[in-house]
Amino acid sequence: MASMPTRSDVMETLKGVIDPELGSDLVDLGMIQDVHVSDEGVVTIDLALTIAECPMRNQIESDTTRKVGSLPGVTRVDIRTTAMTKQQRADLMSTARFRVRERAEPTKLSPTTRVIAVSSGKGGVGKSSASTNLALATAAMGYRVGLLDADIWGFSIPRMLNITERITANEERNLVPVEAYGLKVVSTGLIVESEETALMWRGLMLSKALEQFLKQVEWGELDYLFLDMPPGTGDVQMALTRLLPQAEMIVVTTPQQAAQKVAIRVADMARRSFMPVVGALENMTHFVCDHGDIYELFGSGGGAELAEVLNVPLIGSIPIDPQMVAGGDNGLPVVVHAPDSPSGRAFREAAARLIEIVPPAKDETCTGRIAKLLEALPVTSHSE
Repeated sequence: MASMPTRSDVMETLKGVIDPELGSDLVDLGMIQDVHVSDEGVVTIDLALTIAECPMRNQIESDTTRKVGSLPGVTRVDIRTTAMTKQQRADLMSTARFRVRERAEPTKLSPTTRVIAVSSGKGGVGKSSASTNLALATAAMGYRVGLLDADIWGFSIPRMLNITERITANEERNLVPVEAYGLKVVSTGLIVESEETALMWRGLMLSKALEQFLKQVEWGELDYLFLDMPPGTGDVQMALTRLLPQAEMIVVTTPQQAAQKVAIRVADMARRSFMPVVGALENMTHFVCDHGDIYELFGSGGGAELAEVLNVPLIGSIPIDPQMVAGGDNGLPVVVHAPDSPSGRAFREAAARLIEIVPPAKDETCTGRIAKLLEALPVTSHSE
């Protein structure tokens, strides 16, 4: 039985809930009034919003519930929402303005960008194919999407998207993503001389590469950024939790029990780092021959069992599809070139399910409007 999280665990997790326009977390902004954890695992959170009719209320409550609910031992999350007093609103805006003046943005990603880390416990489960096709399916729904190949050593995104050009720098010496199929793409494969070049980098260099991709790339306004993570629980994963506290994870597995057991490890690492796991994706679920017979070549049940163990939804089951294999080798992703193929349909359904779980942040928030109203007021000093 999982041990109960402490109040400190909950508060640390809530630091990952970011106000989209103010760019600070709910704890820093003073929006968390109180937290209580019962012996039965029920977490009660007193949340103070700037106004009672805040149009972002559902979004903030959903993010809070999802992140706190990902903690081991939590059985339910109850949120008691109230409106801030006039003095509390003034303190919040003073804090927000102080943070903007005194603390530089940690990355070039907009606070409204939803960050989805597509991860796996081991290699060979089709994680890169999943990252690519989920990103493309999301873009096809009209969202602005970026794809970061965070598998620094084992980059494969350029081949999957048939990208041959190289990343360039602008006048400010920031990197400009390459655009392919409507995605903004960054990968070490777009920097090295050729696909066969070996990157002999150690852990610190891997972390620095990820940091550069987040701090020195002109991503622009994105609704979603998908990260194709390296397999396992190494340096890049740990750097991600530090650089992008708003990131959320999808775990990819195959139906094999062995793969499912390994996948639990990467989810455990995420939760220990207060990164919520929002869903599981099963790849290579089965093969359907030309006569309609179904063959479960890699067993069955791994994805469903992983989702149950992690207490997250299974967002999709992707069948083995020769078109996906060929598309990955030739830069013809199935979501674009074979959208009605078995895997193409499955990826589109999985992306739609993901959008339901992690909806896009709204462009206009109640706190943002208050900030604009207070813009004309003189900036008062702020002491901590």
